[in-house]
Amino acid sequence: MLQQTSQKKIRILVAKPGLDGHDRGALVLCRAFRDAGMEVIYSGLLPTPEQVAQMAIDEDVDVVALSLLNGAHMTAFPKVKEFLKKKGGADIIVVGGGIIPDTDKPKLEKLGIIGNFGPGSSLKSIIEFIATRVNEKSKAHKKTGSPRVKGRSRK
Repeated sequence: MLQQTSQKKIRILVAKPGLDGHDRGALVLCRAFRDAGMEVIYSGLLPTPEQVAQMAIDEDVDVVALSLLNGAHMTAFPKVKEFLKKKGGADIIVVGGGIIPDTDKPKLEKLGIIGNFGPGSSLKSIIEFIATRVNEKSKAHKKTGSPRVKGRSRK
């Protein structure tokens, strides 16, 4: 079981934006996140980046975990981030994964898409990475007294 600094479970949306029907890895992640004590929402296959962002807002998630194996990560991931900003979810953590060349990882990081895990990444390291980022963000919000998201705060 994952150790969290707050009483609230981490809410995570696992999504495969765009045209990528390979969901076995995403489903493995969903189960691992659930087993680690997170509340998991799965987008299903083939949502658009805008649909992913809207789901994240509607479900009031802490994290969006994106996965693509089709090489469209430099298009789809930034679009999800862009739609999150437009819809008021700029502070939602976005984590990437899938087949991402090492040369693209720094580009994604610059855009605020972190982690960018590839094949062979351990589930434990992914879970710990996410938990650490959520807990750091939670502590930062407590220090500043700012709500989780402008206009929305989870109760």
